[in-house]
Amino acid sequence: MTDPVILITGATSGFGRATADKFAQNGWKVIATGRRRERLEALQAEYGAERVHIIEMDVMDADQIMKGVAAIPDAFKPVKCLLNNSGLALGSKPWPDIRLEDWRTMVETNIMGVLHVAHAVLPLLKEAGKGASMINVGSIAGRFAYPGGNVYGASKAFTRQFSYELRCDLEGSDVRVTSLEPGMAKTEFTAVRTYGDYALNETFYDGAEPILPEDIAETVWWLTNRPDHININSIEIMPVCQTPAIPKILRK
Repeated sequence: MTDPVILITGATSGFGRATADKFAQNGWKVIATGRRRERLEALQAEYGAERVHIIEMDVMDADQIMKGVAAIPDAFKPVKCLLNNSGLALGSKPWPDIRLEDWRTMVETNIMGVLHVAHAVLPLLKEAGKGASMINVGSIAGRFAYPGGNVYGASKAFTRQFSYELRCDLEGSDVRVTSLEPGMAKTEFTAVRTYGDYALNETFYDGAEPILPEDIAETVWWLTNRPDHININSIEIMPVCQTPAIPKILRK
């Protein structure tokens, strides 16, 4: 039997990089995609080109996605799992103190990027057959609204519903679809959201014990290795220090 293959978008940091490590260390081949080529090359150098195939691409560019997937070597086919992980938040101010270009970037990345990658990789998942999995990374922000969440939260609500709808379309194909919805996690998320404030990215988590990328990698491993006849529709994960917020009452 050939080693199974996972394709990971956003593999240069956070959940994506931790998942690449987890799977490469446990006998899987990894197709790692991302915008930062130097990080992709470092990942490939660590495990070797026979274990890791890299694709430099931006999920906002549908043409790059199609060309990158079309050029996947036969040694990395079929794809048994897709971790549709690329996504971001930009800005945390409530309307109207927002930048419209940030909303557009979030829609292009978190919605259109997910759609384009799913569309391009699905034929490879169907080829893999039983046990094939698509895991779309959403967020608890898709269910729990908060001031300043606006388009980010809405885009993650889309991810959840898209996962459910795709499951219906794939009935009878053996391809499994999961919406993976983490809560507070320590990655580069806050640095990106604040336009590069890496100092805040560290202090933001002071006094809390957030989810770590390795925790999500373990979850992806568990999801992927369920019995072939089992589909986990969605899985919501929070650190113990985080709780679902109660509805807010504004008193005048």
